Amino acid sequence: MGQQDRIPVGIVGASGYGGVQLVRLLIEHPRTELVYLGGESSAGSPFADLYPHLAHRSGWTIEPVNLDVIAERCQVVFLSLPNGLATQLAPSLLEKGCKVLDLSADYRFFNLETYQSWYGGERQDQATAATAVYGLPELYRERITSAHLVGCPGCYPTASLLALSPLLKQGLIVPESAIIDAKSGTSGGGRQGKIPLLLAEADNSLGAYNVGRHRHTPEIEQICSDLTGHELMVQFTPHLVPMPRGILATIYASMRDPGLVREDLLTIFTAFYRTSPWVKILPSGIYPQTKWACGTNLCYIGIEVDVRTERVIVMSAIDNLLKGQAGQAVQCMNLMMGWEETLGLPQLSFYP
Repeated sequence: MGQQDRIPVGIVGASGYGGVQLVRLLIEHPRTELVYLGGESSAGSPFADLYPHLAHRSGWTIEPVNLDVIAERCQVVFLSLPNGLATQLAPSLLEKGCKVLDLSADYRFFNLETYQSWYGGERQDQATAATAVYGLPELYRERITSAHLVGCPGCYPTASLLALSPLLKQGLIVPESAIIDAKSGTSGGGRQGKIPLLLAEADNSLGAYNVGRHRHTPEIEQICSDLTGHELMVQFTPHLVPMPRGILATIYASMRDPGLVREDLLTIFTAFYRTSPWVKILPSGIYPQTKWACGTNLCYIGIEVDVRTERVIVMSAIDNLLKGQAGQAVQCMNLMMGWEETLGLPQLSFYP
């Protein structure tokens, strides 16, 4: 396939963990040509100075963010920026004819009041936000295929919702009983050098954070409510694990029909995800590990039923930087462009 068969793509915010994952994926994608890397604080820096391990594949210099330049060069633009910044760029890029995938929280919410109550800040882009599609392909595949603006989900919501969705959609659990216990590697906090993420702080330690107030909570609740058809709250508690990448979400919920057994749920989950190539339902008695998903766009799901407590336990493992961030964004781009959903995305982890 020649260069003329590739579409030009750009990344704004290429210096962070999400950005460098996008660079790696888009360099190797058979249908894309990476033509623009943009940033403010890193403008003027050779990308290879930021990530020397890519020096043999990268001749780019980080450029200042210029919307006219981006629109002139790029057909698709990925925004990998802190919350609140995509709202300043996406409307103009869409007007100029670009397709936009936002990796922040700015375009994930159906209701901007919910966004503002959890993230703050004034929004002047209501019309643009109304056109955004939530970028979880396993639930909103058809909408994504015709979208011009996709708000890519957070890593915790991705792992949690993939585990919860079949239960909620099929009415198998008491929705209000759902409890999400999730654990993430330190890369989920970004590359800013926060003290709790330092090796000396995180190593040999495990702890919860933002208990009862994590910003991914309303995002999870929004999609759960959409699936059930009524407003729903869930209990979500995140934990920091001393490993670089990966998320394991364990969901507990009371079953409506205590007569269901594990094999019943395995059949239901397998049918639910029969057209979802990135979700792998594990056999009876096999429970997912984050290492299996590391470096891939896969989500591994294991299921158990506790007949004594009449609860279902669903475990979901993903790579937070791929299926939970950059990989999922590329998956959405594939759908937006009418390509195979698996195109250019890694399916095999490095093990051990």
